[in-house]
Order: sequence, then C-alpha cells, then structure tokens
Amino acid sequence: MTQGKNGTARAGAVALLNAVLGEGRLMAQALDVPGFAGLGPAEKARAQRLALAVLRAVEPADRVLKPLLRKAPPLAVLNILRLAVVELSGGAAAHGVVNEAVGLTRAGRKTGHLAGLVNAVLRQVPEGAPLAPVQKMPRWLRQPLVHAYGREAVAAMEGVQADAPPLDLTVRPGAEAPDGEMLPTGSLRLADRGQVSALAGFEAGGWWVQDAAAALAVPMLGDAKGLRVLDLCAAPGGKTLQLAAAGAQVTALDISGARMARVQENLARTGLSAECVVADALNWAPEGAFDAILLDAPCSATGTIRRHPDLPFLKDGSEIAGLIALQAQLLDRALGWLRPGGRIVYCTCSLLPEEGEAQVQAAQVRHPGLRLVRPTASGIDPAWITAAGALRLRPDYWADKGGMDGFFMAALERG
Repeated sequence: MTQGKNGTARAGAVALLNAVLGEGRLMAQALDVPGFAGLGPAEKARAQRLALAVLRAVEPADRVLKPLLRKAPPLAVLNILRLAVVELSGGAAAHGVVNEAVGLTRAGRKTGHLAGLVNAVLRQVPEGAPLAPVQKMPRWLRQPLVHAYGREAVAAMEGVQADAPPLDLTVRPGAEAPDGEMLPTGSLRLADRGQVSALAGFEAGGWWVQDAAAALAVPMLGDAKGLRVLDLCAAPGGKTLQLAAAGAQVTALDISGARMARVQENLARTGLSAECVVADALNWAPEGAFDAILLDAPCSATGTIRRHPDLPFLKDGSEIAGLIALQAQLLDRALGWLRPGGRIVYCTCSLLPEEGEAQVQAAQVRHPGLRLVRPTASGIDPAWITAAGALRLRPDYWADKGGMDGFFMAALERG
C-alpha cells in the first residue's frame, strides 16, 4: 500500500465512498473531501480505483458480509468492510488488507470501538473468492432496458459494468502514444489505465482520453475540414478536439465555466484551437448559421455506468422527464442555427430510447423533411445501426475487449 504523508489510498477510498453513499455526492464532485484531498497524485489515483471497484460491487460485497454481521454497522465501518471484501476477492494479501481496515476503523472518532468487530469479520472472509453474481442496475433503469433490449442483453451490460473499463484514447496521426490495442473504429485502447499524465505522449499533446463510443459522433458529420461547426454542450471536450484536429472552425459552447476550463486546458495541451463560449444555449444566439452542429445533449448518462458506477446510487429516474424536454428544446434551437443543407448530429450517452430514438422521431414530426443519414464511418458494426439509420451503442458491444459506453447518435439533414 502506498503511504503518503497525509494518509493512504485506502483511507482516501473510504472517504470517497462515504461521500457518495452517505452524502449523495457524485465522486467527481467529492474530490475535496478530507482523507482524499491531501493525498499525492499516485495515492489519489489508487484511491479512486479502489472506490470505483467497491461501487461496482456493493451488492455482492454486502452479500458476503450479511451472514457475518448480526446488525448493520455505521456506514463508515460498512464501507471499510466493503473495501476489504472487494480487495480480498481480487487476491490482495489478507494481512495488509485486514490490518489496514482495522487501523482505519480504530482511527475514526466514532468508529474506534468497532475495530475488533472489523477484525473478526474480515478473518472469516475467504481470500481470492470471486464476488458473484454481478451487481444489477437499479429497478427504475433495469425495467425499461429489459423492455427495450431483452433480459439477456441487460445481463450482458451488467457483466461489462462489473469490471473496471479500459482507457480509450483518440490519437492524431503520427503522434507519440502509449502501446495499446487499435480498435476497429480507430481508437487506441489501453488495458492498464495507470496515471494518464504519466503516459507516453501526454505532454506532446498528440492524443486525448475519449471513450471509443463517444469518438464515433464526429465522423457522422462527414468531412469537417474548413466548415464552421458548433459543438453544443461541448465539455469535457473530446469532440471539440476531434473537430479542431479535422480542420474545422469550431465554436465550443457549454453552460459550465468550470467544465469549459477543462476544454481550454486540453486545447492548450494539444495545440489545437477553438472558440470557447460559456453560455446557456437556450438564451445564446450565434452571429450566423453553422455548416454543421454537434449536439451532445444533457441526459441521464445511463450509458456511462461502466465508468461512473456511482450514478446508480445517486439517481432515481425522476430527472428524466425534465431532461427529455430540455433535449427537445436544444435540438429545435440548434436546427434553427443550421444553414440549409447542413448536418446536425444529435447524441446522448443514454441507454433509454426516450432520450434517443424517440427524440429523433419526435423531431422529424416537428420538422418535416428532416431525414436520417446512415453512418458510414469505418469499423462500425452494421448490427449497431438501427432500422431507421441511427447508431445505437451499448456497453455489451465489444464485451470481450472491455465494452464501450452506451450512446445514441443520429445524423440529420433537411430534405
């Protein structure tokens, strides 16, 4: 275990779990919590990996612990136990895992008296025994997905979500990059994530992190060289970088100044350029029409659970109706900014048809003459293309390679 001057990665992982499962905070918004914030870069990276591993296996870990506990301990202690169970199931040395779990419990102001319980429970957990069955998605999400794709497909998605995903990079031609597997669609996949900033070619700026599924939206616009393109809801910026690298004149717009700052950082690192605008798209208006528009609309993010396993614990589906209304507003507004004959790609990282297929069908009713353009990018499996001619991507696609994020993408032109 890496020991930093301000704590350990395990302590940081427990602090993150307490924030997510106890305070209802997204992990990305909990990086300031005591116990994690003071760690060094390597410890932070490990702490996040450990916390994410636990969030992918809360149900199976609790299944192991239930017969060993007479009653549920405080959440902070339960999270220490969950972390230990997940580590032990992965083959970590029992001595180090159990000793530190006991130490973390003893160090807590309100948990110290339970150190003996933690020791006694963990001594009964078998080392190296895999956790099973895999964690299911919450009922509010699982039911509509079973209706849309079938039980077998949903179980396959859950199987992919149970494992840490590989790291995908979009690499500019000829750029220095780490060793990895080149996927059929052109993304570079790394099995061992490691620390991103330490990977070969990071400083040179010839690549950026982008899930292989997300990278398919920009090619659906066709040849963007020289075109005036709007990247709407642009952060975190992977698509902006793709468009700029393709030679487009890019305007990147996002409502979040903090998220847009990340886009600007990546533009600076890669030496690419785009006009960055922080504004609410519902109130903003461009000076002229665009040749092409990419709208990655706000959505339930249900396609990204493999990378963000905290989401199922923090959402209940109640926000989806509002998101569907916002998506329609944004799509209508964007269509008004598109020059005659231009192309718009609408996409969401959602598995729910209401945020994808149904949105496009409704837009075609509102805008007669709007037609779907069938995707033709290299490496796309024909099975991913819907009967209407859109792209439906699922986590269980490429399951043997680590899967992909779930996305819906549709390229639209006025007839």
